Amino acid sequence: MTTTWKRTFAIIWTGQFVSLLSSSAVNFAIIIWLSLETGSAEVLAFAAIAAFLPQTIIGPFAGVFIDRWDRKRTMILADGFIAACTGVMSVLFYLGYSELMFIYILLALRSVGSAFHMPAMQASVPLLAPKSELLRIGGINQVIQSVSSIAGPALGALAIGLMDIGYVLLLDIGGAVFAIASLLLVHIPNPEKATTEQTAGIGQVLRDLAMGINAVTSNRGISWLFGFSILATFCIMPVAVLFPLLTLQHFGGGKFEMSIIEVVWGIGMLVGGGLLGIFKPTLNKVIIINSMHILLGVSLAASGLLPATGFIFFVALTVLGGLAASIYNASFTTVLQERINPAMLGRVFSMYFSIALLPSMIGLLSTGFLADTIGISVTFVMLGGVIGLIGIVSFFVPVLMRLGTKEKRTN
Repeated sequence: MTTTWKRTFAIIWTGQFVSLLSSSAVNFAIIIWLSLETGSAEVLAFAAIAAFLPQTIIGPFAGVFIDRWDRKRTMILADGFIAACTGVMSVLFYLGYSELMFIYILLALRSVGSAFHMPAMQASVPLLAPKSELLRIGGINQVIQSVSSIAGPALGALAIGLMDIGYVLLLDIGGAVFAIASLLLVHIPNPEKATTEQTAGIGQVLRDLAMGINAVTSNRGISWLFGFSILATFCIMPVAVLFPLLTLQHFGGGKFEMSIIEVVWGIGMLVGGGLLGIFKPTLNKVIIINSMHILLGVSLAASGLLPATGFIFFVALTVLGGLAASIYNASFTTVLQERINPAMLGRVFSMYFSIALLPSMIGLLSTGFLADTIGISVTFVMLGGVIGLIGIVSFFVPVLMRLGTKEKRTN
């Protein structure tokens, strides 16, 4: 590990910040457009499914190739693919094709690019920085994401107010180009590969995939961590989709209030990531993960219990939820980066994203039914309570609790 890793991260983070900021603006502009055009929970749910289902399906196989291919080149090509797809869709909107189906297609194509970009980036971190700095790096990553979450909605709301959705999409292209330029300026090493990994037949791809699965299942602590995280994600996804509608329908808000909620969620993430980046806690990371599940569950359930006049309290609870999500994400990612062989990380991260999101599709499909049948507020209370319960139960699984104190990587 050379002493230039800080400079490398500074360059990468600069590019990623611009890219995340533009993506956050575009994503929020799309949410506003869908919410105001339709006001439908089903439409928002289908949009979320379009944004995640391709990544869910191809993710495990993408991970195999991420571990085979040059990771820097993979990230560049993924960013380029997303920019190209967004450009095509922008032209279609300019020509007057603004149907919902084109929004779904755009989100699906972006998901394909993300299936390669996100795991490749996460899998590269242990190869660029000392192991002792991984949690701090995770915290800084959360800071970058949170700042983007704060500024992005404001930029997106301004953009959708000044121009058509087709022009707003151009922001994403500019961000992708900037991210690609930053990657071209740095060297990202690749893990050593076994000689058997040089072939690319279907049989070998399946064997590589099986090796990635074994890297998780051979460690019971990581298996439990995966399981609880998947259950929590199953509950989080429907609630996340309903945030705009809770603001609009329950609290009687509009564009401004929707922007406020997005911004304060980002502020919570900023605080959480900042705490990790500054203090680099030595507490068992599994304890941190479990505690954040509880805090997030409580904040969501309490939001559903608020009266229509309690918007200011909803804002405060959203800050707590963002803080919990930020610290959880950084801690979970760090545990995997510390315990899994870097040569397997592409497969493991891709597999996790896919396995976590697949059951969430079922949750998203039920979003409209839940919102229309039992109400948005009750949905927040019910699913928030389950998330908190997951955090509590996790403390009573010894093999999971021991995971946070081990230092040995699995192969």
